[in-house]
Order: sequence, then structure tokens, then C-alpha cells
Amino acid sequence: MTTIEQTPVRLSVRGLAKSYPTKNGLVPVIADLTFDVRVGEVCCIVGPSGIGKTTLLKCLTGLQSITAGSAAIDGNVIEGPPEEMALVFQEYTRSLMPWLTVEKNVRLPLKHLHLPGAEREERVASALTAVGLSGAESKFPWQLSGGMQQRVAIARAIAYRPEVLVMDEPFASVDAQTRFELEDLCLRIREQFGMTIVVVTHDIDEAVYLSDRVVVLGERPAKVTEIVEIDFGAPRDQLTTRALPAFAELRTQIFGLIRKAG
Repeated sequence: MTTIEQTPVRLSVRGLAKSYPTKNGLVPVIADLTFDVRVGEVCCIVGPSGIGKTTLLKCLTGLQSITAGSAAIDGNVIEGPPEEMALVFQEYTRSLMPWLTVEKNVRLPLKHLHLPGAEREERVASALTAVGLSGAESKFPWQLSGGMQQRVAIARAIAYRPEVLVMDEPFASVDAQTRFELEDLCLRIREQFGMTIVVVTHDIDEAVYLSDRVVVLGERPAKVTEIVEIDFGAPRDQLTTRALPAFAELRTQIFGLIRKAG
């Protein structure tokens, strides 16, 4: 059986640094980040509030330029939004088009791929089925609950079939029960579509539950404080996995790292 450690690197970050210009000169936010995310891995990025997690995400997705160092997918340096990557935002209300139906929202990013019609419709249908929204194709986002709207955003991302799915606090705006359901959905997507998933989150329990590895950021400007291995394997269950003594130990370890860094 192939383990994560034996699989190839999909996303490589080497010496990544980011500074913002001010009237007093450059202000560094990220100093020197180096880590890898392997094919099929779920990697969560955590750290104190304001440490630069969202800035890192914008650099990884090509939405902001990198001041120094590099980030690459399959060895190809990221210099703009890569075609191999899709992004799910925290604020689903801003990312969905309220005047488009669920089906049309999911189909939207497929237009520039120039797919045959049958393949395009198959992608839309399979993505909606994967997130449990079959039958909701003709509804509008404003007719759905917050959790269902975020499922639409996730379906739109997976219909694109990216190699890397990046999620920015994707479950922070929903209630606890829905959050658990969406976490399990995230793991099913990884298994069904073989995607590599990177999640930026403030929720330590979520990071431990989802991850194969957790990248902990600390210091200011941000550096990698530690990379914590999570070896629960699969499948995971919200009740039994969270009840494991190792789960509590990892949560305490990561919380200690974040509190020290903050």
C-alpha cells in the first residue's frame, strides 16, 4: 500500500517570502516558508490570527506576487492563477452568482475549457451528486441554506477537476453540525476525485480531523514553526476519530505551538 510519504510532491513551496510596500519601505509578512504537499494529501495550514495565512494562500493561488522564493505545481512555478488549481472561499455569498441557478453556477468555470457538451454536463452532474445536491439544479443560491450554498461553491470547484483544491476557511460561516458534514464531504472528494487539498483554517480540531499533515505558522514575519504528521489513516469518523486519545494529544500539541507563536 502506497503511503503519503511515498507519493510524488504536487505543491512545492521553497523559501517563500512576501512583503508589502508602505511609505516607510517594505513590511515583511511572510519571511521564509518551505514545505511540500504531496499528491492526494490533505494539508491544513494553521497559525495565530494575523500571521499571514490568507496572504500565503493568495501567493499559492497566484492572486498575489511572491517577493522571494517560489511556489510550484508539479515543478511548474506559479506566476499567476494556475489552471491546475481551484479555490473555495469562506464567503460563499460573495463567490456565487445570485442571479444564476445552482447548475449554471457550477457550469460557469467550465466555459473556457472548451469541453464537449456531453463531458461538460457530466462534470456538472457528477459534481452536484458528489456534494449531495442532485435535484437542486434549478434553485437559486438565495433559496438554499448556508451549508448548501457552500456545497454549490465546492461543486463548482470540483467540476473544474483541479489537481489542487485550495480552501480558505471554507466552513467557518456555517453551524457546527453542517461544518462536520462539510468536513466529511471534503474527505470524500479527496477519495472520489483524487485531489490534493490545501485548507487554511483557524479551527485546530478541524485541522487534526482533516489532515495528513498540519503546517503550523509562527513568528512574525511568518515562518513554519512545525509540520505535524497526522497518521489516523482512512476512513475517519466524526465520533470515533475525535474520541481517540491521539486526537486530543495532537490538538493540544498544535494549540500549544499556536499559542506560543501568538
